[in-house]
Amino acid sequence: MGANNRVNVAVIGCGWKGGGHVKDFSALPDVSLLAVSDPDATRMGEVTVGHREIVKYQDFRKILDMKEVDAVIIATPNHWHALAGIWACQAGKHVYVEKPVSHSIHEGRKMVEAARKYNRIVQAGTQQRSCPAVIECAADVQAEKYGKVLWVHCMKLGSRKPIGKVSAPVPVPSYIDYNLWAGPAPMTPVRRKKFHYDWHWQWNWGNGETGNWGVHYIDDLRHILGWNDVPSSIISAGNRWWDDDGQTPNMHLTLMKHNDLNVVIDIRNMQDFKTGRKAGAVYLGSTGGNYIQCEKGHIMISRGGGKAYDNDGKMIKKYVGDGGRGHALNFINAVRKGSNASLACEIEVGHQSTVMSHLANISWRAGQSAPLDQVRESFKEHEDAENTLKSILTQLNGTIDFTKKPFKLGPKLTYDTKKEHFIGDFAAEGNAFVKVPYRKPFVVPEQV
Repeated sequence: MGANNRVNVAVIGCGWKGGGHVKDFSALPDVSLLAVSDPDATRMGEVTVGHREIVKYQDFRKILDMKEVDAVIIATPNHWHALAGIWACQAGKHVYVEKPVSHSIHEGRKMVEAARKYNRIVQAGTQQRSCPAVIECAADVQAEKYGKVLWVHCMKLGSRKPIGKVSAPVPVPSYIDYNLWAGPAPMTPVRRKKFHYDWHWQWNWGNGETGNWGVHYIDDLRHILGWNDVPSSIISAGNRWWDDDGQTPNMHLTLMKHNDLNVVIDIRNMQDFKTGRKAGAVYLGSTGGNYIQCEKGHIMISRGGGKAYDNDGKMIKKYVGDGGRGHALNFINAVRKGSNASLACEIEVGHQSTVMSHLANISWRAGQSAPLDQVRESFKEHEDAENTLKSILTQLNGTIDFTKKPFKLGPKLTYDTKKEHFIGDFAAEGNAFVKVPYRKPFVVPEQV
């Protein structure tokens, strides 16, 4: 660290989110952005901070060699998050890593191990951990202000367009170093129209909307309920009902059980064909966030704030937030203190929230096509899950022929939260997705 507690940082990944981090961290007092990196040379060329010169490397490993850099902000595609974070810890850097913090359960644990071994401060980028509304709501719920929590519905009900369909591989632009971009993932021919961003919907690089937007509200759920672990029972259903090059589901329903508490995770990426609402569906009066049903009422909270209601529907409290604007400063202050004790979302916390998104994806990926009656039977044990399925079917409004493209129904999986793998029935099917293969030399090490 330089004089006057100055923290020198570098941003790895200069896309939309990375560009936001360039602005946010550069605006913090006594924080200096020294370098940026991106395999896409044009994206680096767009980065400026006043009139000051910034070092730019396509290969971020050169940034890790810069002794003057104290911390790195990782805003790469998902498949790079864990390995870049591990290498940064090994190089003595503190780390702010975007969500989801990993591309698989296994590598997320390795990132936690690296933070511990090298005594690094590592913050997960689920910024709503720093939102005053969520913090206040968590205190109230855990104090049982509204009585015992009965069930929770966690949702992101948006709408995205199909990503298109190509008939042949798309050439990678000459200004992108594809070897560096692919890194630990397969360096396969690109089969999507748009090189950037749409990798979210292909499994080699992304984790679908559950790992993209869903993980924010999943993290809020764990925060509000005070969990330090994840559910042990998971069953998932849905499909991708666009005819495009995407692979991840755009309608994804998951029922999890944490001890005796039922949690529905409801991720939708299609317009409401019933009402014609192109922005997506509305369920339980909301398009996103957590609906928390308690004995004395319920709470609806999403990015920026929420409200609590009694059992007669009267609003009894308003939660006012800012979406977590102080999350970057929270990280920088922890770096200055040399302690992770004050971190809003320390890497172990971020890992566990990311694991929940992986669990939902794994159950679906391990599934098989199933008739609608079987899907209904699988979710009838919890009323909200049953109602969510009805809502999905209403939203689709007969636009899908389920005899030609049926639901994909995952097996009911049991997850060992301590050993971080599946046990019991269908364990082999689930464990096949706990770890992803790597491409040399970009390998997540077993011993970090």
